[in-house]
Amino acid sequence: MRYLARSARAHLLPAPPKPLLVCFSHLRWSFVWQRPQHLLSRAAREYRVLFVEEPVYAQVTGPSLDLSAGPGAITIVAPILPEHMKGSAGPAAHQSLLDALIEDMAAPEMVSWYYTPMALEYSHHVEANVCVYDCMDELSAFRGASPDMRQREQQLFRSAHVVFTGGQSLYEAKRSRHPNVHCFPSSIDVPHFKQARHITADPTDQAAIPRPRIGFFGVLDERLDTDLVAALADANPQWQLVMIGPLAKIEAADLPRRPNIHWLGGKSYEELPAYMSGWEAGFMPFALNEATRFISPTKTPEFLAAGLPVVSTPVRDVVKMYGEGGYVEIADGAPHMSEKLQILLQRPREPWLERVDLLLATMSWDSTWEAMSQEINKLRTQRTRPTARPHPAEDVEAAVAGKLSRV
Repeated sequence: MRYLARSARAHLLPAPPKPLLVCFSHLRWSFVWQRPQHLLSRAAREYRVLFVEEPVYAQVTGPSLDLSAGPGAITIVAPILPEHMKGSAGPAAHQSLLDALIEDMAAPEMVSWYYTPMALEYSHHVEANVCVYDCMDELSAFRGASPDMRQREQQLFRSAHVVFTGGQSLYEAKRSRHPNVHCFPSSIDVPHFKQARHITADPTDQAAIPRPRIGFFGVLDERLDTDLVAALADANPQWQLVMIGPLAKIEAADLPRRPNIHWLGGKSYEELPAYMSGWEAGFMPFALNEATRFISPTKTPEFLAAGLPVVSTPVRDVVKMYGEGGYVEIADGAPHMSEKLQILLQRPREPWLERVDLLLATMSWDSTWEAMSQEINKLRTQRTRPTARPHPAEDVEAAVAGKLSRV
């Protein structure tokens, strides 16, 4: 069984003399530009990067890989499997395709990088010099999560050489489960979002919306408190709530409809500053549930870089990182959020912006990747031979007995 390539075939075969980084992701590269894209686009300066997505099942005659060239040295790998392979046959087919692709890369050194433990179904056998688990979310708490997620994560902890977490709450939850865990909260591309402070032209679909505008951007899923959005709109008919983002795991019918709520759909990363430039303030109406218990929203510093005062529900990492220092206002419930927003709409921004810019100067994605890379390079110098993935059937007792090895 072999793979089929389109535009990436020529991109792959020259194989510049860089080590290989194979990323296994539950998120598609083109969905929303967030932590994986920020980090891996920087990793591509040092590595050839394969970004392996979850399979797509379609009416095809046989399994293949659809390869496309991403930015820099990144290749996006989309497995296309026949519908009849859903279930037990899918991981085996995916595994064979992955083996052929990695063999063609002829990499003398390889790093495996996991965003989802479920990828062990088809990658447990992959040999890598260093295995990284970048735990950006508590996926087991998300709607529709596999019942095997926790077990798979335990297997990944047994084989990963280093674990990164996307926030302090995740770090506290995971640090006792692995000997080499490091906290790397959401960072920020300041120049990109700082454009919002100077853009004057409104996007076409926002231009006719009256002011003042209170904005939100992000994936619209079970983490959004739709009741809070509706209550805020009802209590403040003079405000226009501008909502940007793609739907995921909820239906359009689940979104509240009001004259002053504007659902503009998903926008590209490049478009966001132009939309944010036309807002008077931002809000983060996160529900307080299992899915948000460990989140450290990337959009928090992005709002700040855009120069927008913002109010958030009391998500723990937002409170600790931004609320206690007065960078973000915290509100619990629609009346409290209305009160906080009213204050922000009238507050002078300059003293606050000066403090914001000092904070943001310490948390760029470049510095985050540099620190991560240092941890990986320590392990690369220690490890001279690849380490095989533990088979999913291996149990905790086997690990304790020493049948699994790691640094």
